[in-house]
Amino acid sequence: YVEVDEDNGTELFYYFVESEAGGENAPFLLWLTGGDHCSVLSGLAFEIGPFKFVVEPYNGTIPSLEINPNSWTKVAHILFVDSPAGAGFSFSKQPKGYHVGEVSTSLQLHDFLIKWIRDHPKFLSSPLYIGGDSYAGKIVPFIAQKISQGNEVGRRPLLNLKGYLVGNPKTGERIDESSKVPFAHGFGIISDQLYE
Repeated sequence: YVEVDEDNGTELFYYFVESEAGGENAPFLLWLTGGDHCSVLSGLAFEIGPFKFVVEPYNGTIPSLEINPNSWTKVAHILFVDSPAGAGFSFSKQPKGYHVGEVSTSLQLHDFLIKWIRDHPKFLSSPLYIGGDSYAGKIVPFIAQKISQGNEVGRRPLLNLKGYLVGNPKTGERIDESSKVPFAHGFGIISDQLYE
């Protein structure tokens, strides 16, 4: 756990998986799961983590685990974070700590990363990427911008930010919703006549 709000006792839970390739020079990825208040366990166990649940065929028992042959941990260190408080195992001792928006969540995650890197300085020089899917598309660019701004003014620790990535991102209602019709038209789902 890393505390990100001392006044409310908010602590974020994380899973850290070192790269199978090893070394501090392997890329370092901070990964956030989309779906507001969803646990990052889904990213760890169903998407890019080193193992995955075997759920089919369903035989009425608890799923077993198997190695994920396509895990991103083959090439990168990944820090999976449950955020905000209330997602997964992250919590707040005070009710107010659960009432956070996109900006305060992003600031808490930036604070989390700084504290985590200070506690694990061997990863300070690793090429850093911030990533996530779905709802994290609102959070990831903000964190990357905050890191970049901090680096520009010499704020310590200087993080070796190389970029960010988002998959199927939720970016904003105006952009997300207004692009559906042109997208459907472009793929031939909506005729030219109906589109016009």
